[in-house]
Amino acid sequence: MSIQDMIKKSVLEAENFSNAIGIELFLNIVINMLVSVLIGYLIYRLYRKYYNGVIYSRTYGLTLVGMTTLTCMVTLAISTNIVISLGMVGALSIVRYRTAIKEPIDLLYMFWAITSGITVGAGMYLLALVGLIVMSLFIAVTFGRKSTTSAYILMVQYAGTETYDEILRELGRVKYRVKSKIFKNGIQELTLQITCSENKLMFVEKIQELTDVAQVSFVKYNGEYYG
Repeated sequence: MSIQDMIKKSVLEAENFSNAIGIELFLNIVINMLVSVLIGYLIYRLYRKYYNGVIYSRTYGLTLVGMTTLTCMVTLAISTNIVISLGMVGALSIVRYRTAIKEPIDLLYMFWAITSGITVGAGMYLLALVGLIVMSLFIAVTFGRKSTTSAYILMVQYAGTETYDEILRELGRVKYRVKSKIFKNGIQELTLQITCSENKLMFVEKIQELTDVAQVSFVKYNGEYYG
């Protein structure tokens, strides 16, 4: 069969599809859409439970549900005939998404939602279910463990050459790593990455009480600092 014959057949199938939608086809569409909504909601719940970033975005989480459902709808439309599939490819190719992804793990959830919508739209329910189970276990094992220590960024502005040694002495046995050290007009700014538990943060107050320390900033580190 030539390409022209395939296109003509697809056009006739599209006309028949629009003129005669049976109960079986209608139920198939409804079931696929409901399954995609259910899987998308489960993905959203996992995203909400194991989110470890700074600011949780409920809008992004709900977008995962809509993305799963819409991808399923597109897959159902493409599977009908070649004409619609070519039109979908042309329409989607001109869309540009410019929203920045702040957390790398968000890409995993987004791709998971898209692939789940495709598999459900193609009628591969078993594959979608197995993928849901495997990814849920992976996320639970990887992000479900609560660490007893956390990472912090300590920024200290001070004057004097001996103050640096005094700051390090106040840290004691706390693990630290020098990220940067800036000199400007007699004022020095020291940035340290610190790893410790929450019950060992008394050194921050001791550093603040040092004579030549002008300002102390202490924030929890989430991997977004570049210094």
